[in-house]
Amino acid sequence: MATWGNTLTLDSSSPLMEQLIFFHDHALSILLMITALVGYLMASLFYNNYTNRFLLEGQTIEMIWTILPAVTLVFIAFPSLQLLYLIDEINNPLVSVKSIGHQWYWSYEYSDFKNFEFDSYMIPSNLLNNYNFRLLDVDNRMALPYNSQIRLIVTAADVIHSWTIPSLGVKVDATPGRLNQASFLINRSGIFYGQCSEICGANHSFMPIVLESISADAFIKWIINMSEN
Repeated sequence: MATWGNTLTLDSSSPLMEQLIFFHDHALSILLMITALVGYLMASLFYNNYTNRFLLEGQTIEMIWTILPAVTLVFIAFPSLQLLYLIDEINNPLVSVKSIGHQWYWSYEYSDFKNFEFDSYMIPSNLLNNYNFRLLDVDNRMALPYNSQIRLIVTAADVIHSWTIPSLGVKVDATPGRLNQASFLINRSGIFYGQCSEICGANHSFMPIVLESISADAFIKWIINMSEN
């Protein structure tokens, strides 16, 4: 399990990611049961001295292998539909941030607070400090308060990008001429790393995303400091 900053890439940092992990485990358990059942049936056909005709023909077995997959799909579909609803649900946001993808960097606009904006470039390898992560750290991190509903508005200025932070369960396409949005809540403080996950050109792998989750008081101080600068 790789570690990016103080955030495990497979550790959930939002309720949405917790639901995604739960659905993954739920679907995987169903797949394991299907694999075990089919493996047992195939092994019994290969290694038994006789073939059980009940497994090959008959109205009963045909009903079973028609109804059982349908029931299995229902158990997968209901949690999946609930998760899709949660992903698209937009609650009343406390903070709205607009992220614009460029070749090859991100810019952020905090229109709720005096409409200030800044660009976020990857730190070159020759300028890294000992505490920086190569190809992951940026010169200007975006900051957001934890335990607050966040609305992220994403677009692009040139080609299609994708704003992605795995530990938050957020992945939004940045499409030129279109505004896409996502709503999420960060449930703890920390530094969360992500990258553009859409192949957007030669320097696609050199436009990382760094989000710093801080308290509401620290966020207000950060807003005041950024506005003055």
